[in-house]
Amino acid sequence: MRILFVHGTGVRRERFDALFKQVSESLQKRWPEADIPPCYWGDMHGATLGAGGKSIPGHDQTRGAPGGATPSDQETAEWHLLLADPLCEMRVLAEVGSGVEEYGTPGVRAAGRAVADRLAELPPEMPDTDALAALLRATGLSEHYSAALSAVAESDEFAKACANAGDSDASGEVTTAAARAVVACLLAAAGESALCTGSERDALVNMLTERLGGTARGPLGKIGAVLGTLALRVTTQPALNHWRGRITTGATPAVGDILRYQARGGPLRDYVRQTIAAEPGPTVVIGHSLGGIALVDVLALAAAEQTPLPGLKLLVTVGSQAPFLHELGALTSLAPGDGLPTGFPTWLNIYDRQDLLAYQAQPIFPADARVTDYEVSSRQPFPVCHSAYWKLDPVYDRIAAAAEGSG
Repeated sequence: MRILFVHGTGVRRERFDALFKQVSESLQKRWPEADIPPCYWGDMHGATLGAGGKSIPGHDQTRGAPGGATPSDQETAEWHLLLADPLCEMRVLAEVGSGVEEYGTPGVRAAGRAVADRLAELPPEMPDTDALAALLRATGLSEHYSAALSAVAESDEFAKACANAGDSDASGEVTTAAARAVVACLLAAAGESALCTGSERDALVNMLTERLGGTARGPLGKIGAVLGTLALRVTTQPALNHWRGRITTGATPAVGDILRYQARGGPLRDYVRQTIAAEPGPTVVIGHSLGGIALVDVLALAAAEQTPLPGLKLLVTVGSQAPFLHELGALTSLAPGDGLPTGFPTWLNIYDRQDLLAYQAQPIFPADARVTDYEVSSRQPFPVCHSAYWKLDPVYDRIAAAAEGSG
């Protein structure tokens, strides 16, 4: 028995040596006499940055530590937080407000109540000539406006913040926070369909602030003190900006291998096919991640050309994207919607549902008895689970059972 292990994306020599040792030792426990040659392709066919990363904005710039964030960094971080939780600023004001109605003089109406009244009175629909309506249309946010008003006006956070705003300064903060919350709701609902710059976003906030009785660029003292630093710590954009060069360079093997394979995968497929055909005899091929894609392509192309590789008993893909690519119509070897050709071997596809790079094959080839899915769990989150397969006994046990059953 010969077992060929084809590694996945991003793997280079040092990591391959450690991974191959783990896999080959675990396989040899089940097949003591098996021949398990390495099939390392990372150096020959993996991606590299040909110009040293010059295409990456800021790659050659020397910048301070992420802690030395600029005002622009802080603004971006704050809006990142708002898009994830549009009511986060309102929630802070609800907790730190002065609480006149709750603790102060009986019968004194909190200044924030006027803000609540004005928000409730804002019309969900406006004439086309209205400046706010025009800007909402121009930014692709019009259809979400009514729901955004309701989401803020009807929230417990807004009601409590208004009740706790006992003076003009506190009500001013609530006014500005309410306007920002409405705009955040708009942007979060629109997602990528929004066509809105930072200047347009600020203009929307200013218009809403003024209609709620506040002043453009109103105060956010308490909120700024509580959320400003937090936003920088828990959102990723400033850090991503600072480390973009290193992050992109470091991610190049993983992402770049996939992109390079999709554009110029022929040499890697040729190498894999030649390695499989190098020796006769019963062979099991195991592909991890991108290695699984390459194997599916090699075997499907060989079968379609009526030159199937002799002695091949079983294809095993582990944490592979091949089924997903075929569903997209992006698998090199199969036209969209095509089934597996005659001569394609038995296929065992192993996946962990926590692995965001692993997909099921059976639902894509529902009438093909050659295709079997097998689910495992490493009890690890992504991305750790994408490599944890090789420490799981059920993976090797299921491969052994499939190899014995394939004759």
